[in-house]
Amino acid sequence: MKKMILSLLLFLPMAASAEYMDVIEVKLLDGCSFETYMQITNDFNNEWGKANNYTSKVAMPLQSDDLVSLYWIGTTKDAATFGKAWDTWRDAQSDPDSTPAKLWARFQACSVNVGRWGYDLY
Repeated sequence: MKKMILSLLLFLPMAASAEYMDVIEVKLLDGCSFETYMQITNDFNNEWGKANNYTSKVAMPLQSDDLVSLYWIGTTKDAATFGKAWDTWRDAQSDPDSTPAKLWARFQACSVNVGRWGYDLY
């Protein structure tokens, strides 16, 4: 009986599921400290990220060919969740009083994005 059930399970379609990782290379502008950038990141997580199932951390290189850039590491449970969060973030930028627009203005006053990559994590 167990072999029959196992055999049936092997023939059922299995949905591949992978966590999504959003990586942004960031350089701080003159006058913006790492502590200030981290405060904006923490506010992002608390004010917007939690509600949109997006969590971010900042990686500061200790050993790298580029010791100036920081790396924003955002994660969602899958690419679909990232896409929905991105749509929400982008669409809210048209309202300067929205939380995303206010956060984005703070990020822009403190940093510049150099590059962006997305990955499925298995």
